[in-house]
Amino acid sequence: MIGMLLNQKEVKEMEYLIKREMDEILFDLKDDRIDHIVKGAMEERYKILFSLFQRIASSSDCLKYMRSRPRREQKG
Repeated sequence: MIGMLLNQKEVKEMEYLIKREMDEILFDLKDDRIDHIVKGAMEERYKILFSLFQRIASSSDCLKYMRSRPRREQKG
């Protein structure tokens, strides 16, 4: 495990960078031209970024970036 000490300015910068990266991934996930295999890799990257984001962001900010689980179609 690696630890890191950050001052408040650095935390805000990390938060900004992670938000921008997650926004970009969310935008690209809506693009139908991107292959589903690539989208799967993007989803994994988003999960990693979100877990980092949870460590530094407020709970209200985390709720904005929390992804809803896709609903499964019911048979019948």
